[in-house]
Amino acid sequence: MIRLAIDAMGGDHAPEVVIEGVKQALATYSDIEITLFGPQEELMSQFDDLTRLVIVDASEKITGEDDPVKTIRKKKDSSLVKAAYAVKDGHADALISAGNTGALLAAGLLIIGRLKGIERPGLMPLIPTINPSSPYFILMDAGANADAKAIYLYQHALLANQYAQSVLKIETPRISLLNNGAESGKGDKLRKEVYEQLEADQTLNFVGNIESKDLLTGNVDIVITDGFTGNAVLKSLEGTAKAIFKLLKEALVQSSLKTKVGAFLVKDRLKQLALEFDDSKQGGAVLLGVNNAVVKAHGSSDDQAIFNAIRQTREIVQSQAIEKMKNIFNKN
Repeated sequence: MIRLAIDAMGGDHAPEVVIEGVKQALATYSDIEITLFGPQEELMSQFDDLTRLVIVDASEKITGEDDPVKTIRKKKDSSLVKAAYAVKDGHADALISAGNTGALLAAGLLIIGRLKGIERPGLMPLIPTINPSSPYFILMDAGANADAKAIYLYQHALLANQYAQSVLKIETPRISLLNNGAESGKGDKLRKEVYEQLEADQTLNFVGNIESKDLLTGNVDIVITDGFTGNAVLKSLEGTAKAIFKLLKEALVQSSLKTKVGAFLVKDRLKQLALEFDDSKQGGAVLLGVNNAVVKAHGSSDDQAIFNAIRQTREIVQSQAIEKMKNIFNKN
């Protein structure tokens, strides 16, 4: 059985969407056991069947305004902290939360613990592309480390490469470095150092630099960058996608009857296009570089996004990706 610890109180729409996502997952996968952390009485009343489900009482909730590190140390009875300790103590294989990102990162690092040999864990989402044959790419790091050293980014490439091979089943992932030009000599001192390290490692399929304008082409499988840049890129892509669909919708609604008829004819394709750029269908962002799988679902997740995060986490545990990462750094 794959044992998952889930923070029932994390996210903008918790616990309702978490409950529904858990119900869907338990009905879909017979090989998972879920421990749900939150107000026990309230949660128990929402389930008719407790098969493969344990509900552990947690009286506190971590909010978006809480200081991440201080909160992890002070709110010992919070749903996130108790879920993290369940993983640390061996009662669960992985942790899922849609709550405070900083608090989840702190819980992963301070409670579950860093992989031996890893300098800094990184946050890794999957980003949709416009290429059907390569529908998403890994972005690493997307916000765990605002300040970076070359060794952090190099290690992140090793982690992401193993994830792509083990979980995504990409035999030889194409790895690139986000830079201000495609040429090998581009970038600041950090980027040049990382480029040299990636190029020198013959175990990696490093294909060179990539510019931000080419991120969505699907020409690479992994994009490596520092957490500050990665987070800015992630939010820029999210904002741009929302703005484009908003402008398109407004243009179609406010246009002539002829245009509205045309819009009606293509509405199914537009809905499909919107779904293709819905990053929640890929699951959550994974904190790579800690001792167990830790998955951060989007704060605005609905029940389907929670289900997808559970599906993704199940796949990570099944693939033994974390164990393989441990082996890589034990050799180094």
